[in-house]
Amino acid sequence: MKVLMHTCCAPCSVYCIDSLRAEGFEPTLFWYNPNIHPYSEYKLRRDCLKEYAKKVNAKLVLYEEYGLDEFCKNVVGDINNRCVNYCYPKRLGETVRYAAEHGYEYFTTTLLVSPYQKHEELKKVCEELARLSGVKFLYRDFREGFREGQAKAREVGLYMQKYCGCIFSEEERYQRQIEKDKKSVII
Repeated sequence: MKVLMHTCCAPCSVYCIDSLRAEGFEPTLFWYNPNIHPYSEYKLRRDCLKEYAKKVNAKLVLYEEYGLDEFCKNVVGDINNRCVNYCYPKRLGETVRYAAEHGYEYFTTTLLVSPYQKHEELKKVCEELARLSGVKFLYRDFREGFREGQAKAREVGLYMQKYCGCIFSEEERYQRQIEKDKKSVII
């Protein structure tokens, strides 16, 4: 059975691909991530995914749209809710559109493997997109395999990013250090 799987990066895809294949699904990987910044990070993740897809013999569809300006315009008014209000609907909406246009019965996302994502909100966005599009949402709580997938990704030498992808998540990555630095400033 064919499923279009929105794929944020190679490391997050490892467990998802293995798990779906074990169930008899053959995922087509769909790269659409205009939220990843800066461009050097976007390119590292995309290129790593290209290599991993070849390695595991997975079909990969690359939808290139580096969108810093558009991303910033759409999240600046509510940065704390950017994932639910912009990133999930934008990326998964494009995934569902592609799935519908190319005859996929199902769609899913590697975002469901991350314990750092807003899982229930992500699930709701996907369910609504499925309702509106007629493409079935293949829900799996892949989080149980997060550590296993990360370990396998390290074993095979995949690029392991340190933040979700957007410039605001990168800032959050450094928040403790920023606070520590503020306290050590001598005036």
